[in-house]
Amino acid sequence: MSLEYAVRCAEVLLAFAFLQQSAEHLCVPGERRLFLPRIVFSLLLLAGFAVPWICLAMLIHALFILRRFDGPYNGGSDRMGLLILSCLCLVHFMPSLRAREAAFGYLALQVLLSYFIAGWVKITNPEWRRGRASRDVLLFSAYPASESIRAGADWPRSVCLASWAVMLFELLFPLVLLSPQSLVIGLALAALFHFVNACLFGLNRFFWCWLAAYPSLLWLQQRLGAGL
Repeated sequence: MSLEYAVRCAEVLLAFAFLQQSAEHLCVPGERRLFLPRIVFSLLLLAGFAVPWICLAMLIHALFILRRFDGPYNGGSDRMGLLILSCLCLVHFMPSLRAREAAFGYLALQVLLSYFIAGWVKITNPEWRRGRASRDVLLFSAYPASESIRAGADWPRSVCLASWAVMLFELLFPLVLLSPQSLVIGLALAALFHFVNACLFGLNRFFWCWLAAYPSLLWLQQRLGAGL
């Protein structure tokens, strides 16, 4: 996978992510004018029109969104979207190929760290190791989970097993770079994890934003295999 192709895949997926996010705000009169430009920019990005300048415009526009909500109001998904957008801008405006590769490789490393750190934070917490934290998510979280999903808290052993499966997967995720096969399997499992969370808890923003970062990992693994 060439750098240009991987970058273009990330752009298309990020455009879909921003379209989905922006659509959620169209029904709010006070926010409609803020997010309509992002929809226009995303459509232009999908069409491949003046891509470097559209990415730069989207990055500047993202600063207005941050000011409006006093930061990344949706947490990790907004931070990941901003990270991807920043790295894409660097890729387009850096003067040398080595600098562009470094910017895109930085995105891949941040994705690896996002999983590893999430796993480390969980496994160092006794509540997660005992499965109590996952049980509390099912019982008391504000996520729009159905009653049948929340009833899963009545199965503490299964919840604890699921907690450990998630923690171990996140901690071991950096190992996906060992081979192309392990990377494909790891990314498929990660995408499935985000998809399940989107279906069960409505965390759809995480699914699209993290998916948009995966081309950087595919490119980096191939680049490492070829020798830096």
